[in-house]
Amino acid sequence: MGFTFEDLKVYQRALDFAVAVINLIDDIKTPRKHYKLIEQLEASSTSVALNISEGKGRFSKKEFKHFLYIARGSLYETITMLQIFLKKNWLDKDLYGKIYSEAQEINKMLSGLINSL
Repeated sequence: MGFTFEDLKVYQRALDFAVAVINLIDDIKTPRKHYKLIEQLEASSTSVALNISEGKGRFSKKEFKHFLYIARGSLYETITMLQIFLKKNWLDKDLYGKIYSEAQEINKMLSGLINSL
């Protein structure tokens, strides 16, 4: 018997998204003096799935919806961080494009779930 959030497709996609971003971070060629930016990118990318799961564990749809909004904000933050990395040439454009496309799909899924509650 699993947790109810594990059945949500948006959660599964967000989890895969976080892993993809962490894998991307492993290959980033940036001076380590920017480690706080890397940590922030890890935090924001994992926060998407974390907030979906935490919200699903709450007692009301209103609370769940609130956490979905936070998850969407974390997704936006992740994209902004990736754009900074791209502008600094720490990130490959093709890889960025793949991550960006996945983020767009997750955004649509989050918005759809929010609107359904």
